[in-house]
Amino acid sequence: MLRVLAVDDEKPLLEELLYLLRSDPRVRSAEGASDATEALRRVTRALESGPDGADAIDVVFLDIHMAGLTGLDIARLLAGFARPPLIVFVTAHEGFAVQAFDLKAVDYVLKPVRPERLAEAVRRACEQLGRSEESPAGVVAGDAPMAGGPAVPAPRRPVAEVTVADRAPDQIAVELGGVTRFVAIADISYVEAQGDYARLHTDEGSHLVRIPVSTLEERWAARGFVRIHRRHLVALARIDELRLEAGTTSVRVGTAELQVSRRHARELRELLMRQATG
Repeated sequence: MLRVLAVDDEKPLLEELLYLLRSDPRVRSAEGASDATEALRRVTRALESGPDGADAIDVVFLDIHMAGLTGLDIARLLAGFARPPLIVFVTAHEGFAVQAFDLKAVDYVLKPVRPERLAEAVRRACEQLGRSEESPAGVVAGDAPMAGGPAVPAPRRPVAEVTVADRAPDQIAVELGGVTRFVAIADISYVEAQGDYARLHTDEGSHLVRIPVSTLEERWAARGFVRIHRRHLVALARIDELRLEAGTTSVRVGTAELQVSRRHARELRELLMRQATG
């Protein structure tokens, strides 16, 4: 079972996060810190006490935007320890996913936090630590609580993972602020890799989903999507220009100019030529 520290400088959000964490039967203890200084003090004390000490911490659930040091700053500091706790970022901002996973974050949970999405983050932490995910005897995740006890969220895959496989194949589920939308794959111009996530670019904007680009490359090959770079998957029909300059290749997709890696350049040129000649 996990020993958890939650860090957020907004008290209502911290209290809600702690309530959800304490409701999960895989969490032994969950304590809160309202700023970076307090968080670092508690983690330092935990590391000094050792993995079996009374103050030990397995996972830190960390907000990003806070007064003073940000959550990313805290994660960088913790990375300097020999055996730091795992990090799960909990934030209202999509744009830090790449930095988060560069810092070896276990997960990146968007606010407002849904119980089932937080339960998935707990599952990932348990998996990485090699801890059992079984509930205590007599308790089944998702069952109705005992009188006076908190509800226990059922651990499930996040919405984007559930619906992407089960939804009609011409749509993909995307989530923002607790609202799930279904985007037509035909509306997607290109896909950008962001760690374990993929950012889907359309004419109206972009959407972040927790699906690796390699998975989308395999699923969408028959729909005309091709890999042009380790970071980018592009819809062939959305390429407006192919540019060859000073030994480098790039494509223009709407207003975006995307680099084409050398290993993909020849195949892309051939595909575009075949498309142009019918």
